[in-house]
Amino acid sequence: MTMELAVRGDHIQLDQLLKATGLCDSGGAAHAAIAEGRVRVDGAVDTRKRAKLRPGQRVDFAGQTVMLVAGG
Repeated sequence: MTMELAVRGDHIQLDQLLKATGLCDSGGAAHAAIAEGRVRVDGAVDTRKRAKLRPGQRVDFAGQTVMLVAGG
């Protein structure tokens, strides 16, 4: 399944994205998933918890795809 997330400002951190979309229940769960290499950004595994993501990027996790779009 694919969803869109509007980014307010110029970026969102990877751990915050996982929480904001409900893909992870807590920051700790998000950090664990990222550290275990279960999150892909633009098709590549990214283990940086606070990676700055910008509109146009794609995050894949747990069978879900999140497309980042510019917010208002």
